[in-house]
Amino acid sequence: MTELDTHDDTRAQALDAADPLRGLRDEFLIPQHDGRDQAYFCGNSLGLQPKAARAHVEEVLDKWAVEAVEGHFTGQAQWMPYHELVRDGLARVVGAQPLEVVAMNSLTANLHLMMVSFYRPTRERPAILMEAGAFPSDRYALESQVRFHGFDPATDLIELQPDEPDGTFSMAAIERAIAEHGPRLALVVWPGVQYRSGQAFDLREIARLGHAAGAVVGFDCAHAAGNLPLQLHDSGADFAVWCHYKYMNSGPGAVAGCFVHERHANTDRPRFAGWWGHEQASRFRMGSDFVPTPGADGWQLSNPPILGLAPLRGSLELFDRAGMAALREKSERLTGYLEALIRERLSDTLQIATPREPERRGAQLSLRVVEGRGLAGRDAGRSLFEFLATQGVLGDWREPDVIRISPAPMYNTHGDVLRFVRAVEAWRGE
Repeated sequence: MTELDTHDDTRAQALDAADPLRGLRDEFLIPQHDGRDQAYFCGNSLGLQPKAARAHVEEVLDKWAVEAVEGHFTGQAQWMPYHELVRDGLARVVGAQPLEVVAMNSLTANLHLMMVSFYRPTRERPAILMEAGAFPSDRYALESQVRFHGFDPATDLIELQPDEPDGTFSMAAIERAIAEHGPRLALVVWPGVQYRSGQAFDLREIARLGHAAGAVVGFDCAHAAGNLPLQLHDSGADFAVWCHYKYMNSGPGAVAGCFVHERHANTDRPRFAGWWGHEQASRFRMGSDFVPTPGADGWQLSNPPILGLAPLRGSLELFDRAGMAALREKSERLTGYLEALIRERLSDTLQIATPREPERRGAQLSLRVVEGRGLAGRDAGRSLFEFLATQGVLGDWREPDVIRISPAPMYNTHGDVLRFVRAVEAWRGE
């Protein structure tokens, strides 16, 4: 080991030793590679398993075995109000009031349910504004809603193109688009964090601009929930949706989340109704008239999947223990350390496509490979991505040429980041 290597190790170890949240890593199960912890940077795709998740799932299984149907009404963690066990924790993570949030369904199902109520196009206002290059499921959902209402996506689904060099969006471009299309806009749907670039957005300002133009505003916070200290209530957004399997560490296909601002708590907007959205006091009278529960709960359709919600309880316990402010501080340190090492040691190999300003990004850096091993562009990117996996360093790939590396503050370390940088140097041939 060279003197430089020793210095790097000492520095990373010192940074990790000074981390006030270092104990959180021990609360997770870290995948192994060749007998050591993997350097796992895929929290933006699937978060690691909290050790507490198993206990919560087994609690449900044991209750089912012993109490069967009575488990809905008796003992600890009753199933009838089970979704309420995660309500306050979710509200704290996304900056909402408890009645504004609910865990239910999947992200795209929730997006459709929200658009049933909040996308009410007219001949004068048929259009939806979204970002070009959005996650495909969002685009499919929005396009299908436009068609469902009898309008043409070619003219009424407006996809704003990025105006900055690395495929990111300036606020000025968003403002211009809302001003230009404002008289025709029924709805603005924007990401909290763009999935491919990792760019974060000023949700309050986007909501202000959209509302000023007469549009409804909703956010897809799939890559923002648990990543950024969101303030959904204060943003003024009409609604938001997100998933819990990324930074929220609740397992593959985890039950998703939904926010409806309190001003819509008792709305007469149309909705697709189901019995679990009916007011609790009279739900079991089995009446024919739907009386919605006030708040986000009123958009529920069916009784919640208890086994699916159980891991979320374990995750939220950790968020409450750490607090979003402290997690964000650590995230900025980790991602800043990653950026600094790339610019110092890998600037001729990797291009960072994520904004440099900390307030315009979360935990993720999106990287393009300039060249290496006689390769360039996508070929070089795939070569590096596959090499990293052989070294126990796991990021993820997004077509056509992006490697996403996301140091999650819950469980990643400065040592993990250094290991990534050294693996890239080994691939490059140093």
